[in-house]
Amino acid sequence: MNVLHIDTSILGGNSVSRDLTSNIVTGLAARHPAANITYRDLATSEIAHLSGEILGAAFVPEAEWNERQKRERALTDALINEFLAADVVVIGAPMYNFSIPSQLKSWIDRICAAGRTFKYTEQGPVGLAGGKTVIIASSRGGVYSNEAGRAMDFQEDYLRTVFGFVGIDNVNIIRAEAVNMGDDKRATALAMAREAIAGLTV
Repeated sequence: MNVLHIDTSILGGNSVSRDLTSNIVTGLAARHPAANITYRDLATSEIAHLSGEILGAAFVPEAEWNERQKRERALTDALINEFLAADVVVIGAPMYNFSIPSQLKSWIDRICAAGRTFKYTEQGPVGLAGGKTVIIASSRGGVYSNEAGRAMDFQEDYLRTVFGFVGIDNVNIIRAEAVNMGDDKRATALAMAREAIAGLTV
């Protein structure tokens, strides 16, 4: 089993999502001792956001690429290859301003690549990265799983849509919310998330 472990929180040791992904990966390693685990911390080793210069390499011959375009294409290829090689992808995805961290968006923009992880057909787009399991550690300071909160959730729904687009329908969300609404609610949220982690069957 190949496991790709991605953290994105900027909060370091204070991060709930990092705590949860660590628990998830520890459990996977215990159940699959021979698992190969690849780790990327997108907060400490940021991926550049797409720019006209980076994307422009797709429209000119490779011989005309500048040094930055060469480096960024090599990084993009490495990120896609890691993603495609993974059987399980574990992602820490805290909610920032109702959505995901920009660091995670940069990674998504690299791995959503036409011809590699999806393709367009006359019938519409087709995902090429199916057969994987994605486990998302979702952390939220407030409550967004109720009727009022769901209207402001551009985090979990977005991630389900993105991974569905590239062909992955096995997306598991381990959620800890209300973590900034008092010590009792934080403790309850963490306990429920850890219980859900213990119930994973991957």
